[in-house]
Amino acid sequence: MAEPEWRGLVHFSFGDRCELADKRAGLVLAGRKTATCWPAREGPKTRIGQRWVVRDGDGDAVAIIETIALERRRCADVDAAFAFDEGEGDRTLDY
Repeated sequence: MAEPEWRGLVHFSFGDRCELADKRAGLVLAGRKTATCWPAREGPKTRIGQRWVVRDGDGDAVAIIETIALERRRCADVDAAFAFDEGEGDRTLDY
């Protein structure tokens, strides 16, 4: 099967500010951010195998990522492994 044309993929930035989008895109590019989350009340946002184009704070495409796993958890059930994979701060639950 041929790879999809990246321009036809869903494009997004992590965060709601340019600085945050740049920071998190950098974490993705460094291989540090390999997980993310969102409130369950927002409903499903992806499916296994879906590919996304990550944009930086200037709106430039910097990476293509793919959803390889999905889990629904309560905040109280998020574990240290997920906090580490999310890649932000000191990569701990406390952060």
